[in-house]
Amino acid sequence: MQSVFLVSLLMLSSLNVMASRPETFVQKNIKYQTYFGQCPSKSSGLLSLIIMKEFEKKHSLKDVKEKILEAKLDEKYFLSDYRISFNPVIKTLKVNLECPQPLAKIQVYRSNGDEHYSAILGDNGRMYEPHYENLMKAEKKLTYNLPLLAVSMDQLEGDAPTNLAGFIKLMEPDLRQEISEMILNKNNELTIVFALGRKATSVFMGADLWEEKLTKLTKIVGYVTKNKRYPSSINLLNAKKVVVKFSDSI
Repeated sequence: MQSVFLVSLLMLSSLNVMASRPETFVQKNIKYQTYFGQCPSKSSGLLSLIIMKEFEKKHSLKDVKEKILEAKLDEKYFLSDYRISFNPVIKTLKVNLECPQPLAKIQVYRSNGDEHYSAILGDNGRMYEPHYENLMKAEKKLTYNLPLLAVSMDQLEGDAPTNLAGFIKLMEPDLRQEISEMILNKNNELTIVFALGRKATSVFMGADLWEEKLTKLTKIVGYVTKNKRYPSSINLLNAKKVVVKFSDSI
């Protein structure tokens, strides 16, 4: 038992170190090729060991996929997609794992305003356990703090996660990293709070035409940042009329 445990540790160490490119090794006369893409190598290495153990029982891809579905391993190990194939001629099992880019830290609220739970919004519009952010930061695959995104439980049942993920992905990386908080109210009106020049700037986006308004917002933020004069609010409720307000205090 101790030797098996040692082999597993050595395999996991190899998987973690080589996670950014395909890795090949042999175990029990089966060649394994693994690729983790942008996934956290720690969690993906553990999942790969589970897949290998399951496959070695009967050499059945069906059993492996049923194991993933029944145990919800794709959710537990932060997958957005996976491909597993076996070539019986050369006895090679290929494991290709893909993970989402984390976009925001969601805080889900009940109708009475109490926080219900937290999650990480991926670029595929799905939500993942909060620990995903820590894993990505530990491996330097995420180098900045994610913005907070407040939504209600009711909104999660609709298109809100997909729409918000699509909107955030449209932002230029520099602009995205300036966001401290996003709030989507019960009327689907979006408010974004930026930390510009160490000051809070509230941007009122309204409930529609976000993509069109984002073009104007990007230009405004670029202009005020260049001139180092930061507004207290930017009103984009009307896509054809932009109102920028500055604080009277210095």
